Amino acid sequence: MDFTPSRLTAEYHSRIADFITHEIAPLERRCFERLQVSEDPWTVLPEIDDLKQKAQRAGLWNIFLPPEFARANGYGPGFSNTEYAPLAELMGRHLMAPEIFNCNAPDTGNAEVLVHYGSRAQQEQWLRPLLDGSIRSAFCMTEPEVASSDATNMTATAKVEGDEVVITGRKWFSTGIGHPRCAFVIFMGLTDPDAERHSRHSMVIVPVGTPGMRVERMLSVFGYHDAPYGHGEVSFDDVRVPAANVIAGPGRGFEIAQGRLGPGRIHHCMRLIGLAERALEEGVSRASSRTAFGKPLINLGGNRERIARARIAINQARLHVLHTAWLLDTNGPLGAISELSQIKAAVPQMAQDIIDMVIQLHGAAGLTNDHALAGAYAAARSLRLADGPDEVHLGVVSRIEVAKARGPKKGQQQ
Repeated sequence: MDFTPSRLTAEYHSRIADFITHEIAPLERRCFERLQVSEDPWTVLPEIDDLKQKAQRAGLWNIFLPPEFARANGYGPGFSNTEYAPLAELMGRHLMAPEIFNCNAPDTGNAEVLVHYGSRAQQEQWLRPLLDGSIRSAFCMTEPEVASSDATNMTATAKVEGDEVVITGRKWFSTGIGHPRCAFVIFMGLTDPDAERHSRHSMVIVPVGTPGMRVERMLSVFGYHDAPYGHGEVSFDDVRVPAANVIAGPGRGFEIAQGRLGPGRIHHCMRLIGLAERALEEGVSRASSRTAFGKPLINLGGNRERIARARIAINQARLHVLHTAWLLDTNGPLGAISELSQIKAAVPQMAQDIIDMVIQLHGAAGLTNDHALAGAYAAARSLRLADGPDEVHLGVVSRIEVAKARGPKKGQQQ
């Protein structure tokens, strides 16, 4: 395997870096502060729309799309997971950057679901506007009344009745539901309780505003509402949509979820590596410019060793994610099950630890919104739960390791 960036990746990396430096970074603080003091933070600032239009005109748009679909449909060159990973890292350095390039979650995951599993009609109605940037979306899976770390616990239902699907239940931490342009959600619910446990659930497209669907409240994460995207609690009371809104057919929810989460974990992890890189840079700058007890902070209390260990941890994480992306490209999701869980358990913890160390170097200022560190910490910490908590991923890794130690079952060849 060779992780040298392809010529195409290197070209786009340079273009994205230039766009971030000259267009996004100068506006980031201003946009954040405006939303913080706004009476209605659930709005799209005109600066954001302007930046998105500039990025679209520059061809820096929908970069996450796989090559086959992107090229066949006029959405640019497309990138493999390995090629996209360094670009996701670059975008991850600034929390607002992924949306500017139309590469933010959960829209990327929802788009990939529709690319790989959506019908032609679903792609025309929902995918194309999503890729054009005229609408946004949300993903409704986690539930407040069950341990959603075991997704088979889901109690919300999506029952097929004739030519309709009837949806009932309550979801929460539905990321993206607060966006004023959120036009649809992908809802995962129980369709057939008597089927095999991984064939009981379906994914259904539910247009926002369908009668019976209600956003009950927006949830904070460490006091942050992540406006204008947000994480909402959403109730569904006898919500009826056409049976044609079922993605790929009833009972395929878990199959789709696994296909959705593989690339999504690569994206999350590489964005977090970018966030950790930026935090480390700010930590070194702070420790080098501040003096305490007659010495620069960088020379006090083992800070040099902490910085060195942070560098080592970031480099290890990057190689780990690139290897996983390569496996995913080479062997598909089933060929990278353990590695996908490994990076999902390792990278958010790494980023959280480094950001926490840099907060400490900033003193009390690191806890405030004068710096981007508190928001970065909230993002890293929340991703230790999103897409499955650490414990679930560690369980997957250990199960595979134990199975390898036991060797092949009787009758199987090595």
